[in-house]
Amino acid sequence: MIRALLYNKASKEVVSGGKELVAAWQQNVDTCIWLDSSGEPGETEKQFLQDSFGLHPMAIQDAQRTRHPPKIEPFNGSTFILLKALSVDSEDLRFSTTQLAVFIGERFLVTRCSGESPIADALFDQATHSAELLGRSPAALALRLCRLLVDRYLKILLALEPRLEGLEAEIMQHPDDSILAELLNYKTELKKFRRVFLYHQQIFGELKSGTFPGIEVERIHEIIDVYEQQERAGSLASLYYELASDLVDGYISVASHRLNQIMKVLTVVMAIFVPLSFLAGIYGMNFENMPELHSRSGYFILLGLMFTIVMILLTVFRRKKWL
Repeated sequence: MIRALLYNKASKEVVSGGKELVAAWQQNVDTCIWLDSSGEPGETEKQFLQDSFGLHPMAIQDAQRTRHPPKIEPFNGSTFILLKALSVDSEDLRFSTTQLAVFIGERFLVTRCSGESPIADALFDQATHSAELLGRSPAALALRLCRLLVDRYLKILLALEPRLEGLEAEIMQHPDDSILAELLNYKTELKKFRRVFLYHQQIFGELKSGTFPGIEVERIHEIIDVYEQQERAGSLASLYYELASDLVDGYISVASHRLNQIMKVLTVVMAIFVPLSFLAGIYGMNFENMPELHSRSGYFILLGLMFTIVMILLTVFRRKKWL
């Protein structure tokens, strides 16, 4: 699917349509255009972008891939930025990503997403009804799109903090294997988050420290804003990853402590019954020459001795605070 917005600087009007607006954009130097495409790529699209905007074929090829590391690359007259955006159904840490390619020129913005993009849809709808967004410059619109991209990541990360606090309380009160499984899943997903943010921080770090075609110098504050948001998201992902790791260690410690308590009780029980079993074993042999077997009170004496041993052992264990 290809859609476009054409902005006329003289009349300050925005016209919505398809790729037919490219011809009007080429004929009037007082206009700028945002062309957005998504879905399955094709050779016709590649040739169209190359002929209409002069985009490098290798950059178009990277933009049409479904998997490629994020990067930034300057070309003659434009800057190519490739980012990882959250897919439309990613609302929590069990997320998936789509490729978001952005070509920024002096008079054009070309974006391509490998799947459905809620941030591109939202911004396209805003730009359709607000000439100011596209009127500022294609670079400003692209940076606005990048800010919306990182805001989706931040929304998911910030929603995770209360859950981690709740898991900490659950570990102390009712530790369960499902909690451990949930924490391990968080660690895996947060590691993916950190990897994405590391790429994005490098991209916007380069962007704020250099000059790139199609991006005006006065856009530096917007670039810094996006960079700081990416840095914040990366810091939060690292913080929550470490917190999840600490909670996993805490769960293992609590589970080990409970196991030690159980083993201590079992050891105490065993220690009590060992001497009793020893006495029962001796007087259960039934030899003829065992004087105690012929005593009328031998049975009661043995029971009394067993009871005395039990009480002595319980007293010793309590004094040593083993019970």
